[in-house]
Amino acid sequence: MFVRALAAVAAVGLLAAACGSAPASMPMSPTTSPSSMSMPGMAMGDGLAAESGGYTFSPASTTVSGPFTFRILGPDGKAVTEFEPEQTKLMHFYLVRSDLTGFQHVHPTMAADGTWTAPLTAAQPGDYRVYAQFVVKGTDEVLSQAVTVPGAATTSALAAPSATTEVDGYTLTLSGEKPMAGMSHQLTVSVARDGLPVSDLQPYLDTYAHVSAFHAGDLAFAHLHPQGEVSGDHGGPQLTFEAMLPKPGNWRLYIQFQTAGVLHTAAMTVAVS
Repeated sequence: MFVRALAAVAAVGLLAAACGSAPASMPMSPTTSPSSMSMPGMAMGDGLAAESGGYTFSPASTTVSGPFTFRILGPDGKAVTEFEPEQTKLMHFYLVRSDLTGFQHVHPTMAADGTWTAPLTAAQPGDYRVYAQFVVKGTDEVLSQAVTVPGAATTSALAAPSATTEVDGYTLTLSGEKPMAGMSHQLTVSVARDGLPVSDLQPYLDTYAHVSAFHAGDLAFAHLHPQGEVSGDHGGPQLTFEAMLPKPGNWRLYIQFQTAGVLHTAAMTVAVS
């Protein structure tokens, strides 16, 4: 299952790594739980298994060609219909391309029989992995399955580690300690636009930023939450995370934040030693 915190990254450390010195609302059926925020105990794991803790990720197909349907089976082999909210949602669903160039984070809806439907948009052909992140009986779980988007596929090289990235006119900068696998540190993300600090971030999933990380190669998964309380549409310019990444190598971070009702997704590569 996933790690809730993420390994922190210093701007200096990332720049050194770039030189080679360091090896993103769910309708509820009558059987779902209330949609208040939950912060359950963290279960350990990397999110690469289709079965964990007695629960099984059961997709209707391993081919992605539109909305993706699946069920979560319990220890009795029946579809689970009782889920608890995590960051205001009963299910977080991710589609990630094997070369980390494609990413979608959506919130599926569940039918009364426990069938979830994830509203994916068209994706480029290639090999992908889908992840279902949820909470059952106070325990976080992340289950996943390899899938394929049909068609002729070409892959791209992973972007080199860097302390900064840009998206939609915003510049995001990482600072903190040099990342070490399996060690908890503090990570700070600073948001600017046109060289000026941004302080109008809006709440998104009851936080000012949602961060997901995927390990290059095996696509191990880590989910991150910023520290601090949410209070109105004036988040930023700095967001702080208590962070840990479980294994060394390159990780691709997807940082999702919202301004003026628009969701932005920034991507950044981090080298972890």
